[in-house]
Amino acid sequence: MNAEMSVPARIMELIRAEGLPVGAHLPAQMLADRLRLSRSPVNQALGVLHEKGIVQREPNRGYFLASAISAPAAELAQQLGLDEGGSISAVYFRVAEDRLQGELPDAFSETLLKQRYELTAAQLQALLHRMHQEGWVQKKPGYGWEFSPMLTTPESLLQSYRLRLALEPAALMEPGYHITPEVIARCRAAELHLLHGGIKTDTADQIHDRGVRFHEALVEGSGNPFFIDTIKRVNRVRRLLSYRSMQDRKRYKQHCEQHLAILELLEQGRNEEAAGMLREHLSDTLKNLKKISRILKA
Repeated sequence: MNAEMSVPARIMELIRAEGLPVGAHLPAQMLADRLRLSRSPVNQALGVLHEKGIVQREPNRGYFLASAISAPAAELAQQLGLDEGGSISAVYFRVAEDRLQGELPDAFSETLLKQRYELTAAQLQALLHRMHQEGWVQKKPGYGWEFSPMLTTPESLLQSYRLRLALEPAALMEPGYHITPEVIARCRAAELHLLHGGIKTDTADQIHDRGVRFHEALVEGSGNPFFIDTIKRVNRVRRLLSYRSMQDRKRYKQHCEQHLAILELLEQGRNEEAAGMLREHLSDTLKNLKKISRILKA
């Protein structure tokens, strides 16, 4: 199995979530930034999608969407024979849960993962690639791997939200704050997608990434590299506990509605009100996480 074959499905999901129309330009760097990948696997994936007729390659211009994507990406990937990443995702979540349960050591060998989860060599490399890209494992000098320092307790997840509660609303009040209409439209489309059924059908990592993209887009509007770097670091390390908290999805309808209201205020230049609503939104999330602490401790 090609270690990068899950990337075409992720690109299709991004296209569907943002409602991109046929003919939309798909710059490799933009996709790489959004998916937190290097350009190499993205270019490979675009080549695969070109062969499948999903995108069209135009000389000296790049790739453009050739076919509308309305079905869930996982379903379309299966139809096109691009669903190899599904089995890796299942193992990925098993590894995450085992790590949270303390069943995996801080340092480990590739042989340990390969034998414990019955992986082929290619599947092992795909798994390690994803975990490394998402920031929760790193290569040891010489031999083996180790887990990065992560948020692995319910209290640490709550602490991360308290940090965000102090930081994110302040970012909206930075002098010269600016968020482009294109970014607002992209974020709005992602929220509407969830409200129109995605809350039930999207995977945990899709929902997590949508939330990360929304909050990072808001903070990036500040233009302040200290705000931006801090929020990105927090988002990387809270991923595992965030996945587990998604077992209870009832709160996401309210999340989407609050996100849409914040976007509308920013669109109107009412940043102070938007900052207040963002503070309320994060406070509500903090309260909800306390209520589902039994899931986080499971």
